[in-house]
Amino acid sequence: MAKTTKKRKEVLAKYDKNQTFGLPEAIKIVKQITTTKFDASVDLDVRLGVDPRKANQMVRGIVVLPHGTGKVIRVLVLCTPDKEDEAKAAGADYVGLDDYIQKIKEGWTDVDVIITSPNVMPKVGALGKILGPRGLMPNPKTGTVTMEVGKAVTEVKAGKIDFKVDKYGIVHTSIAKVSFDDQKIIENAKEVLQTIIKLKPSAAKGTYIKSIFVSSTMSPGVRIEQKTFAF
Repeated sequence: MAKTTKKRKEVLAKYDKNQTFGLPEAIKIVKQITTTKFDASVDLDVRLGVDPRKANQMVRGIVVLPHGTGKVIRVLVLCTPDKEDEAKAAGADYVGLDDYIQKIKEGWTDVDVIITSPNVMPKVGALGKILGPRGLMPNPKTGTVTMEVGKAVTEVKAGKIDFKVDKYGIVHTSIAKVSFDDQKIIENAKEVLQTIIKLKPSAAKGTYIKSIFVSSTMSPGVRIEQKTFAF
């Protein structure tokens, strides 16, 4: 049986892990129990009453966080020359096509988001086995396959995220940094939760949102009382 470290015991002593809290209080607790020396991410975990194995119960969405994620997002735009200036003006970190496709084939994936236009998807599609497992494959459903590459880059840089329920029925996503003001974290969390609620599949029966936890990098989770939300 794993031994609880002294630091872990000190963290767990600061709150009752079996209790549920309102979102503002939960955020305060997460900040108190975060012990990393770096600016940790604040994560939201929402367990849903859906069966992800069934296509009509899949939950996947896009949300632009009001205050961004606090992360520096590295964006690669794979496009034809006529779109390169648009992508660069919007702030893309890397722009090109054939050279970057070759780099990716050789193992380079040092980016967070890849955006492309529909007319080059036949070339990009060949990278599926490399990009898919890393969550980097462009997809029209997440807005990363579009003719408006400049707009897509701007949105991603501003805090646009996409999420998808995993095979266990949980949506896991980062929503902020611990250094954020409490109110900004709360507003980001509400934006994600509102979107998840709007995406409830008609085929989902019973309780849709089963539990909500907020945590930071390497911290325990703090359970949120759903009834405290005023949407």
